[in-house]
Amino acid sequence: MRSTVTKRGQTVIPAKVRRQFQIGPSDGLEWFVEDNTIRVVPVKKDPVAAFRGKGKGGATARLLEERLADRVHE
Repeated sequence: MRSTVTKRGQTVIPAKVRRQFQIGPSDGLEWFVEDNTIRVVPVKKDPVAAFRGKGKGGATARLLEERLADRVHE
């Protein structure tokens, strides 16, 4: 994908990229320069909220089962 830079140094993030990374208004972008490459990483306002729900699930159920088993063995 390609975009251009305006006279004011602005560019547009392609819609496909915005959707894939769930980038919305007021979300931040962190810029890294590595050798001859620029890497742009989206940064959410609340990184914990952005991570919430990303797990595969089942961890809570396993934890509760382990705690119950521990109580039984006490």
